[in-house]
Amino acid sequence: MPGPADNRSLGELMSELSRETGTLVRKELELATTEITGNLRKASVHATRAAVGGALLHAGLLVILAALVAGLVRIGVDTWLAALIVALVTIGAGYMFVQRGVDGLKRTQIAPRQTIESLKENAQWTTGQGR
Repeated sequence: MPGPADNRSLGELMSELSRETGTLVRKELELATTEITGNLRKASVHATRAAVGGALLHAGLLVILAALVAGLVRIGVDTWLAALIVALVTIGAGYMFVQRGVDGLKRTQIAPRQTIESLKENAQWTTGQGR
């Protein structure tokens, strides 16, 4: 069953194509913006973890230095050993945070992959290769 005939002029069809192409480009830009924003949020979470880990590593170093000072001043095992234990635990926790943050950053992709694929499909369709 044939569909209704389209009696629009070539000028009207070109005008519609122009409008539709503009709409398509705007939608693709919206998609890219949304995708990049989501990827940047993920990256910021991982960067925050790495920063927290770095701060804990720094705190651990300060505690080790305090343990050395306390050990030299007192030569008392109790104070020195307690400070050393706290320092080692702090460094361990900091290392864990840094590793998790860096690993997460390595896996996070900023590029808008969906938009790139969609643009490739659109290019193929418009050139007639997607048929």
